Amino acid sequence: MALQSIDTSIDPNKLPKHIAIIMDGNRRWARARGLDPVKGHEQATIKVIEPLIEKCGELGIEYVTFWAFSTENWKRDEVELTGLFDVFRLGLGTLAARFIQKGARLRILGDINKFPSDIAKKTLEMMSMSSSNNKINVTFALNYGGRDEILRAVKKIISEKIDPESITDELFSAHLDTAGLPDPDLIIRTGGEQRTSGYLPWQSVYSELLFVPVLFPDFTPQEFEKAIAWYQQRDRRMGK
Repeated sequence: MALQSIDTSIDPNKLPKHIAIIMDGNRRWARARGLDPVKGHEQATIKVIEPLIEKCGELGIEYVTFWAFSTENWKRDEVELTGLFDVFRLGLGTLAARFIQKGARLRILGDINKFPSDIAKKTLEMMSMSSSNNKINVTFALNYGGRDEILRAVKKIISEKIDPESITDELFSAHLDTAGLPDPDLIIRTGGEQRTSGYLPWQSVYSELLFVPVLFPDFTPQEFEKAIAWYQQRDRRMGK
């Protein structure tokens, strides 16, 4: 959806509490410029993510979640995966340290144990370092898939031998990776595709879904503000 015609004035009293973003279009952005696909991921990490986090902090949005790597992304070729892991190391070494220093709390969705051990270890260190921060909650979905998350939650419940009759929405939610996080009010997918691809399927039942054609490396804070303005024009009845 093009947002050029949207009135970009933002009402501070109608902000989404939690925005989740599917960062799509990095590889297409790079290829359009004759670059290696990994350069698109680098651009996203170095130039896009931090300004979006800062914009959330400026506006007062409490939670933002970025889908950085899906369970299906392991199907990509080894060269690209190696490059992606180097981008993750760059992000953990510079980007994460900066936003943690500014008061952000880092959280992770997904099973990070499949990543190289140095990435998993550094991720846990950054989460621990930021655990007392409360300015904004920044979450990255890494090796995340919605079905995988639900299956892991079911296995946890079974392993705890919980009486099936006592399983409620609240109990099931508490066994998901997002335990302690509010459901997203707004999910944005950049890059033009109009599907959620398994992103937060349990949590997104009442999320507003916005699909924009802008490739993620071009998704500026100004484009982000347009998305929030669009959200504020929605009539959110939540089933009522």
